[in-house]
Amino acid sequence: MESCLFCRITKKELPSKVAYEDDQVVAFHDINPQAPVHVLICPRKHIATLNDVTTEDERLLAHMFATARKIAQDLGVAQKGYRTVFNVNAEAGQTVFHLHLHVIGGRRLSWP
Repeated sequence: MESCLFCRITKKELPSKVAYEDDQVVAFHDINPQAPVHVLICPRKHIATLNDVTTEDERLLAHMFATARKIAQDLGVAQKGYRTVFNVNAEAGQTVFHLHLHVIGGRRLSWP
């Protein structure tokens, strides 16, 4: 997906403030943070939405959540609390159609 913003970030074609990366994911700080800690975990594999995940992606999703736990620990929000969120499609707030898991914390969060 040559025009996908997050594909370009995971390929290092666009700059980002990387919090973590490995062969499966790149996690970077959101440019419009909703809390003091707001990191996006993106798979290197292009998957448009959570609706497009297949059974072959199950290990990748587990890895994304393990990465979220690591980031929360590394950024000091694991003990006080943090939120993980997938927004799925436009009505839920997804604006970039490349699967990404938000890790949000560092302040008291409300719902919604």
